[in-house]
Amino acid sequence: MKYMGSKNRYAKELLAIILKDRKPNQWYCEPFVGGCNMIDKVDGNRMGSDNNPYLIACMKQIRDCPQVFPKSNTDCTEETYRDIKNNPHLGDKAAVGYCGFALSYGGKWFGGWRRDSENKRDYVKEAYNNAIKQSKNLQNLRLHCCDYKKLNIPKNSIIYCDPPYKDTTKYKDNFNHDEFWDWVRLKDKEGHIIFVSEYEAPDDFECIWSKKVNNSLDKDTGSKQGIEKLFKLRRN
Repeated sequence: MKYMGSKNRYAKELLAIILKDRKPNQWYCEPFVGGCNMIDKVDGNRMGSDNNPYLIACMKQIRDCPQVFPKSNTDCTEETYRDIKNNPHLGDKAAVGYCGFALSYGGKWFGGWRRDSENKRDYVKEAYNNAIKQSKNLQNLRLHCCDYKKLNIPKNSIIYCDPPYKDTTKYKDNFNHDEFWDWVRLKDKEGHIIFVSEYEAPDDFECIWSKKVNNSLDKDTGSKQGIEKLFKLRRN
């Protein structure tokens, strides 16, 4: 699913590192699962979570029965989009989540109705086709709606975190970055293998992968570039 900050473009590069030493039946967990664009490429035991109930409801619907979503821009118009945005409490959580992310510009939470400069592309149809395709790769995926600190992670799991980046666009509540890094250190002590995507990390973490990427939500997607990095706790 289209989602702001998605790692879909280089998921295979990241997973080659993250899953390199994965053991049989070892759990793979994502406490910031987003649009499931990483975890949908992982086999075996896997679990994802997010604290946005609309997002998790949407991803469960894509997993279980994506055929209920609108199939073209005649089924869902910009007016429909505005009505849902202004009255999310009146709608089905899965439908609101789908509209808020999959049908929004850049996959940003209600960041504006998706359209091209000539208004010719049917983004609703494209989103539907993507949901149908992704659904096949989400079967048997466990999804939970909770804060990352409350996720019950199986022992000795591989954990991949893609949290809200510091000093970047946010779609929801403020995020305590210092608290998050302390949690990562705790999970490492508990025996998990944990990786984090960010631009920067505390000094006791090392960068084990980096890539220059376009990260702007503007139409000129080449106008901003950043260095995506993958971090792991440094070993003494």
